[in-house]
Amino acid sequence: MYQFQKFAMSLFLVTSCHTDRLKTIAKLPDNLKETSAIEKVVYSDLLWTIEDSGNKNNIYGLDLGGKIVKDIDISNADNEDWEDLTSDASGNLYIGDFGNNSGKRKLFTIYKVSNLDTDKTDAQRIDFKLPKVAKAKDFEAFFLYKANFYIFSKSNKTVMLLKVPNTPGQHTATYLTDIKLKEKNTKVTSAAISPDGKTVVLLNHDKLIRLTHFSEDHFFEGHMEFIHFEHDSQKEGICFKDNSSVYVTDERTKKEGGQLYEFSLQ
Repeated sequence: MYQFQKFAMSLFLVTSCHTDRLKTIAKLPDNLKETSAIEKVVYSDLLWTIEDSGNKNNIYGLDLGGKIVKDIDISNADNEDWEDLTSDASGNLYIGDFGNNSGKRKLFTIYKVSNLDTDKTDAQRIDFKLPKVAKAKDFEAFFLYKANFYIFSKSNKTVMLLKVPNTPGQHTATYLTDIKLKEKNTKVTSAAISPDGKTVVLLNHDKLIRLTHFSEDHFFEGHMEFIHFEHDSQKEGICFKDNSSVYVTDERTKKEGGQLYEFSLQ
C-alpha cells in the first residue's frame, strides 16, 4: 500500500515548471496580520480565514475586496495553534488546530463549525493523537475528502500523511505514508482538494505541488508537479475557487504579504 512509496519515487511522474500567473485580488484587512488559511464554503458568498496561535478564537468571512463581512467567535474553542481550514458539501467549516512548533503537543483538534450566520457559536470537537510510528509532529495543512480528513506534516523534504475520520470524539490518526520530495523548501503550509476530487494542491512559500491522476485516496500515486510562483512570501492559505483555479493568501510581514491572490492551474 502506501508504505512502499517512499522507496519508489521513480514509479510516478514528477515535473516542474515556473509561472508568473499569481494575480493579486485584494489586500487583506490590516488587523488580520497572521492569516493562516483561506476556504471557500458552499452556500456562502464569502471566503473564510483564521489567524494562528496567539490570536482570537474567531473565524472571519471576507468578500472579494478583502473586507471582513462576518466575524464569528467560536465560544467553546481555544486557538492553541489554528493552521488550516476545510469544508464539506453541507456548508460546514472545519478548523485545523494542529500546529505544534515545539513538538511537545500530544492532543490535536479539528473544530466543526456549522453556523456561519451568527456572531457567536459553538463547535463540535474531533480530537486525535498521533500513531506511534509517526515521526513528524507539526502540521499546517489538511482537507476533507469523503468521510476523512487528510493531514500533511510541515516537514522539510519529507511529507507525512495521516488520516482521521470526520466523526466527533477522540481518535488515533492512521499513518499512511512518508514521501520524500527532491526539491528545496518543501514545507507544506496548506492543502486543498478540488471540488471534483481529481486534483490536490499542497502550498509552500514559493510554489505549489499539484497531485493528479491518483485513485481513491492514494494521492501520491500518479502525477506530481512542482509549480513555482516566482514570488516568495509567507504563503499560508490555499483553497479551490473552481476545478481549475485556486485562491492563495500570505501573512503580512514588514515589507510584503497580507494579500489575497488568484492562481490558474491551467
